[in-house]
Amino acid sequence: MSFYKFNKNEILHNRIKSYPEVKLLITSGTIHYNNKINETLPVASGSIDLYELNHAGINVYPFITKDGSITSFRTVSTNNFNQFQYGDMVTGSYPLAAGISRDYYNGADRHLSALKNTINFYGKNSPEFAFSNSSRTLDAAPLNLISVPSIFYGSSIKKGSVELKFYVTGTLVGEAKDERQNGELVQTGPVGSAGSGSIVGLALYNEGFLILTGTTALSPFSEVYPPGLFPSNPSWVNFASTGSATYAPPLSSFDISFKGVSHVPTLTMMAHAKKGELNHSNNPTYVEYDQNLIKNAATGTTFYREFDEGVIKNVVYSSYADPTGSFEKQTYISKIGIYDEKKNLIAIAKLATPIKKTENRDFTFKLKLDI
Repeated sequence: MSFYKFNKNEILHNRIKSYPEVKLLITSGTIHYNNKINETLPVASGSIDLYELNHAGINVYPFITKDGSITSFRTVSTNNFNQFQYGDMVTGSYPLAAGISRDYYNGADRHLSALKNTINFYGKNSPEFAFSNSSRTLDAAPLNLISVPSIFYGSSIKKGSVELKFYVTGTLVGEAKDERQNGELVQTGPVGSAGSGSIVGLALYNEGFLILTGTTALSPFSEVYPPGLFPSNPSWVNFASTGSATYAPPLSSFDISFKGVSHVPTLTMMAHAKKGELNHSNNPTYVEYDQNLIKNAATGTTFYREFDEGVIKNVVYSSYADPTGSFEKQTYISKIGIYDEKKNLIAIAKLATPIKKTENRDFTFKLKLDI
């Protein structure tokens, strides 16, 4: 086996910027993520399993031993933690899942107030980002807040990629987009519909929040939208109402689509197979079959010498049926091993098709690893 050390010009560090698409369909209280239903997973449909554990009946769980550091899980209250003795094991549970959530506000709320400074910060993009202006105050008017966990989009949501669609009995009654790429969600359809062309909400791309403020009725149709108790017309403040499968609006459905911004660190390595090198193999099939390779082998207290007259199998191609071509040392490269400084194997790159290596040929293999 031959070892080669990478030099500084053979290892490249890069970062790939990608835009994964996300589509969420909400109907009858159920969320469908990218048109999938998690029927066999232990998480709710529309959610993403953070660690993908305990899918096959294997009971894996996190644990912490109580000691002087007073470390515990966030789900364990202080009172419950104080009841544990030092040395006791504090356990958690898997799976852990993340999914979008929708909150309806009609007045001041501490969760909404926590976004006040963030919303005002984006006032440089549009006057609509003022938490309070001459036309409305966000914590004193009906408001629909949709929260998207970062596991759905990565670093941020791509500007201008948010698209919302409101359906009633399968008919599109409202569509909103950020066509100006400044965070303003403008109702763009259907053409000529009530409220068409108006700003119906805001998008906080870095934080993963959609704030919908439009109260104009999109259709004369009415039904109960949670958390309401009485029928009302469909509007953007009722968008993404889920409730439960029992109390969800049965005739309304909602479509949320956007693109995420994901930065993927990549490591590129150049592995060279030079001329005249890597043309010998320790593979048993490298030599002729049925040879007595231990013949004339010698051992001693300080050495071991193998039989050095073994015949190498000639696999050189010939156009004739029986004889082979003139003998040449050649091997077939099918795998490339990556070792650390202590020669521990840490990765293996497999080729789709073995590459024939002759003494007069050289190759460079480009290995790429996404971290």
